[in-house]
Amino acid sequence: MSDWHDVREELLAFALGLPEAREDHPWGDTVVKVNKKIFVFLGSDEPTGRWAPTFTVKLLSEAHGHALSVEGAQPSGHGLGKAGWVTVPFLSELPATDVLLDWVEESYRAVAPKRAVKELDAR
Repeated sequence: MSDWHDVREELLAFALGLPEAREDHPWGDTVVKVNKKIFVFLGSDEPTGRWAPTFTVKLLSEAHGHALSVEGAQPSGHGLGKAGWVTVPFLSELPATDVLLDWVEESYRAVAPKRAVKELDAR
């Protein structure tokens, strides 16, 4: 993928394909939720001012350290980092898209109800 917009759109499409997932726009940003819980923050479609395009996922496995190794990645603010949330800039050298999709799925599994995870596993 050559452009961060393309990567963002692929992550969004993948997330929306997960059981019971839906798009929402609190604070004007794009997020994807399952059972009223956000599992991926995708920010705004266009950078404004000093805002840089990022995505945020909850990672509880060794993927957490991998995500933090991306240049500019950091534990998420507002206390979310303590719970495993990582914010990754789209403009950095990112791992392969398949790895990013794995991170989205791991985040989904961390917050989704058991019935949704069971449905995903049955696919």
